[in-house]
Amino acid sequence: MASAAEQLAANINFAAFAKATELQKRIWYTIIALIVYRIGTFIPIPGIDPTAFANAFQQQAGGILGMFNTFSGGAVERMAVFALNVMPYISASIIMQLMATSIPSLERLKKEGEVGRKQINQYTRYLTLLLAVVQSYGIAMGLQGSQGVVTNPGIFFVASTVITLTGGTMFLMWLGEQMTARGVGNGISLIIFAGIVADLPRVIMQSLALARTGDVNPFAIFAIAA
Repeated sequence: MASAAEQLAANINFAAFAKATELQKRIWYTIIALIVYRIGTFIPIPGIDPTAFANAFQQQAGGILGMFNTFSGGAVERMAVFALNVMPYISASIIMQLMATSIPSLERLKKEGEVGRKQINQYTRYLTLLLAVVQSYGIAMGLQGSQGVVTNPGIFFVASTVITLTGGTMFLMWLGEQMTARGVGNGISLIIFAGIVADLPRVIMQSLALARTGDVNPFAIFAIAA
């Protein structure tokens, strides 16, 4: 009996794939969109000292901050324009799902099919914007409170940081929706996946280095990998 790999290889028809121009366009669109996302994770927000921020980040890289950095593909470590990633959108989606089960008007919208779904999606976008503004303001104030990280602290730095980080999140939300409609797969999920995969080699090397020095139990690393 043929194995699963042999059956998959037998079903692959490269000639048919070459003729599937629509599928090729979708794949290329997805690849280009992910490249744009990765470029944005290397563009720092204006007004910060990269060296000072890197030193401050290393002191607090453990725990929740390190997890957010992994999900953002290293954008938090570089304090890039995509540092918030799509986390405000994920939070807004979860909040809207919970509210749809407890608020009668939203529950009715949920049952109205495509029209109701579009309206809920619009509410989710508004909530994403609100969460992004609040989170980016908190980041701006936190950066100002760190010694030497901000080159010119003040209202203009706070405003530019809020606009930049919020704009980055809203752009990623739009990009994810475009990938879902014109690309392959769920765009938001692909953005999160791309961020994790891009930062995975660094995380693996750091984990192995910690295991060699004895700071982390090798069995713990094996459990996490499993």
